[in-house]
Amino acid sequence: MAEALNAPPFDYLDTAAAVDGFAREIAGVSELALDTEGASFHRFVDRIYLLQLSTRDRHAVIDPLPIGTPPGLGDLLSSADVEVVFHDADYDLRLLQQDYGWHVTNIFDTRIAAQLLGYTAFGLAALLERFFDVRLDKKHQRADWSMRPLTTDMLDYAAQDTRYLLELKDRMAAELARMGRMAWAREEFAQLEGTRWADEDAALAYLRLKGARDLTRRELAVLRELVPWRDTIAAKLDRATFRVLGNEQLFTIARTLPQTKDDLARVKGMPRGILEQCGSQLIDAVQRALALPDSELPKFPRAPRWDRDPDFDTRTSALKTARDEAARRLSMDPGVLCSRDRLEAVARRNPTTVEDLEDVSELRAWQRGELGAAFIEALKPHRKTA
Repeated sequence: MAEALNAPPFDYLDTAAAVDGFAREIAGVSELALDTEGASFHRFVDRIYLLQLSTRDRHAVIDPLPIGTPPGLGDLLSSADVEVVFHDADYDLRLLQQDYGWHVTNIFDTRIAAQLLGYTAFGLAALLERFFDVRLDKKHQRADWSMRPLTTDMLDYAAQDTRYLLELKDRMAAELARMGRMAWAREEFAQLEGTRWADEDAALAYLRLKGARDLTRRELAVLRELVPWRDTIAAKLDRATFRVLGNEQLFTIARTLPQTKDDLARVKGMPRGILEQCGSQLIDAVQRALALPDSELPKFPRAPRWDRDPDFDTRTSALKTARDEAARRLSMDPGVLCSRDRLEAVARRNPTTVEDLEDVSELRAWQRGELGAAFIEALKPHRKTA
C-alpha cells in the first residue's frame, strides 16, 4: 500500500474504557471522518465489525465486538455542531442505525460531492490517487472483517479509509464553492439523514430477486419455496446466502424442476456439500411447488397504474433531451443531474410554469433551479391547446 510507511499512527481501541476516553478527548472537534467495515460478503446478517474514525490529528480503529455499542460516540455523531465526513455514506448510515440506533446529522459525503463535480471516477481509491497520489491496495476489499484476530496488514488497510477524508473534503468543498454547487451538495447531504433499512416482508423476498419476473408462475412457486429454505440454512450457518447456494442455481432449479439428486447434480455450480446434505430437501421443495393448484400459484402484485397518457413518452423524451443538453454544459453525468424516474415524475405532472415544478416532490430544489426553465420550454411544443 503506497505511503503506508509514512502514514500517521492510529489507535486500536477494543475496550469500552479506551473508546470512552478517546470520545472525551475529541469531544470538542467540529468535524470528523468515519467509516465502517461489515462482512456482507461472508455473513448472513451484516453488522459493524470495525469503525474507523479520524480527526485532524487523531486516527482510531475501533473494534466493537468485545464492547458492543461504543460509548460516547453516538452523541458526537448526532450533534448538528459536528460535521461527519463519509465516502459513500448510505451503507454506513444503515449499519450505524441498525446496530446502535445512531442518527447521524451534518453529513458530508465525498462520493456525492465527486459526482456533483462531474468526476467520472468517484471511488475512494480514485479520489485519493487524484488528490494525494495515494494508491490503495485492494487486496482486503472483500476481507472477512468478522474474523479475529485481525492482522496488522488488515488494520493498516482499514485505517486508510478515513486518514485522508477530512483533507479530501476540504479540496472538494472548495471546488464545489468555486463552481457554485455547494448548495446542491448540502441539499443532497441533508437527504442522507435518517437513512435506514426499509421494512420489507421477508415472505416476498423471492419476488425481489433479479430475474424473478421472467419466470412462469409455476417456476415462481419453486423459487418461493427455495428462497426461505436457503435463508434458513444461511442463518443457521451465519453465512452469506450466495455462499450456501447462488441465485443462478436457484433459478436453474426453478426452471428445470429436478426430480432426483442426479438431476440436481447436473445443475451448474451446485455445491457438493449442499447436494449431499440437503439434496432431498431441495427435491421436496420442487415437489411442493409442483403439487400446487394453479389458483395458488404466486404472481407479482400489480404495479400502480397511471391514467393512460399517450403523450407521456413524448414528454419524457423531450425532457431527457433538455436534461442531456444541460449535462453537457455542466460536464455532469446526465443520471446524476436528473435521473430517469425524476424525468418521468415531471412528465407525469406536465407543468406549465417553473413554479409548478415545486409540486414534483421527487425533484430537488437545486434541480428545479438548474433545469426548471429548460424543462418548461421543452414541454411547450407538446402541450395541448384548447
